[in-house]
Amino acid sequence: VQLQASGGGLVQPEASLRLSCAASGRISSNGNMGWFRQAPGKEHEFVAAIRWNGASLRYADSIRGRFTISRDRARNTGYLQMTNLRPEDTAVYYCAAAPGWLAGQPPADYYDTWGQGTQVTVSS
Repeated sequence: VQLQASGGGLVQPEASLRLSCAASGRISSNGNMGWFRQAPGKEHEFVAAIRWNGASLRYADSIRGRFTISRDRARNTGYLQMTNLRPEDTAVYYCAAAPGWLAGQPPADYYDTWGQGTQVTVSS
């Protein structure tokens, strides 16, 4: 599987963006697609994950209620809809794929396939 992330940009606070992650190759139904972000000088931070069969979702507390993860199996694409963006959301956003699903919040090294990242900058 290869992943291609897109949709980032420069927006003002309270704006919305939708990130996309197109997968070439099959993601297992029991696998998942996750989104992580990395701000300058910081580690990868978990944002959200969706089980590819749609049965489960998981969100980080920092974005819960503002971001929505989804996927379109027919298009083999995952999405991260971000609303009410804040300056602290500024980061490079990465999508990633894993062959399974963990009971708790997954660490970055659980994912074996990563997209190239897309920059999101929230600034007035």
